[in-house]
Amino acid sequence: MAFDGTWKIDRNENYEKFMEAMGIGLMKRKLGAHDNLKLTIQQNGDKFNVKEASNFRNVELEFTLGVNFECSLADGTELSGAWTLEGNKLVGTFTRKDNGKVLKATREIVGDELVQTYVYEGVESKRIMKR
Repeated sequence: MAFDGTWKIDRNENYEKFMEAMGIGLMKRKLGAHDNLKLTIQQNGDKFNVKEASNFRNVELEFTLGVNFECSLADGTELSGAWTLEGNKLVGTFTRKDNGKVLKATREIVGDELVQTYVYEGVESKRIMKR
């Protein structure tokens, strides 16, 4: 599958502004911008296993497309939502448990890169990763 593999962060676009919109404090934003994120993705049909490793935490998520699940971000923000497949994009819609606001996320292969796009409260950010 196209998403399978290990992806390492290459660069960010507007990531600190996105974290600020999410309510993440200045120190955590500065650290988060340099987290050395690495994702290992394995897809088996509609089921995904994603291992996330960074300077701050190691997490393993398992989810099935279209099925709601709960997770948390590196700063502790708790979310509930689901990933779906729309064409060649993974599209996630997640609701924050603390304030009910929606975080949209997409993962898409563009050339030889995995582009993760986040949108929260009108602020868009991208994290571009390479194998």
